[in-house]
Amino acid sequence: MTGLLDGRRALVTGAASGIGRAIAAAYVAEGAVVTLADRDTRVEEVADEVGGRRGVVLDATIETEVDELVNQIVDHDGGLDILVCSHGILTQSPTVDMPTELWRETVDIDLTSVFLLNRAALRPMLAQGSGRIVNVASQLAIKGGVSLAHYAAAKAGVIAMSKSIALETAARGVLVNAIAPGPIDTPMVDAIDDEWKRSKRAELPLGRFGRPEEIAPVAVLLASDPGGNLFVGQVLGPNSGDVMP
Repeated sequence: MTGLLDGRRALVTGAASGIGRAIAAAYVAEGAVVTLADRDTRVEEVADEVGGRRGVVLDATIETEVDELVNQIVDHDGGLDILVCSHGILTQSPTVDMPTELWRETVDIDLTSVFLLNRAALRPMLAQGSGRIVNVASQLAIKGGVSLAHYAAAKAGVIAMSKSIALETAARGVLVNAIAPGPIDTPMVDAIDDEWKRSKRAELPLGRFGRPEEIAPVAVLLASDPGGNLFVGQVLGPNSGDVMP
């Protein structure tokens, strides 16, 4: 029995843990040939655990590293069909006290690096006339969050960028979309203070945070044929009811 992504060549970032790992595992289960990337060196072990082609340590903020990795995938696998950007950082600071360096670090990792990856992936995808890009944003990009102005702003940039690229590339066979999850039980969210998490759970109509494996099927849908064929510049929101567009 073939999978929904049988033979598709994919790169998933942030794949050492959390949502990225869950997406990589789901893609492998659906038959994709997956390269896992993360700045966390555990990505190599995770690749073995989920059955990925390989795990690569990547600093996605460094343009040369990003371009080199995409070129390697194209050389080794003959092309690139799917990019999922699921990496990022999450820190807290009231805006009035926020160090400029914290703002810059967040924008660099959560937005600029996503641009670098999208740009690098678009080159082979446009050349082959097909491809799917899934950028993981956040529901906070839509509603904002206390002490999270830097994170919300970066993720809002991811959404706006995804829509803009989608307008540029859909007619050429490359479909770009975003996922804006609500709070998910991941190592990244673990770093947020307990009071924030208690307050957020109380706000959610579903009454609980999501799990990474509940986000992965959305990424499978967007990358699949025919399931994802009509999604262009969309923002899908598996968010426990936190945002209802």
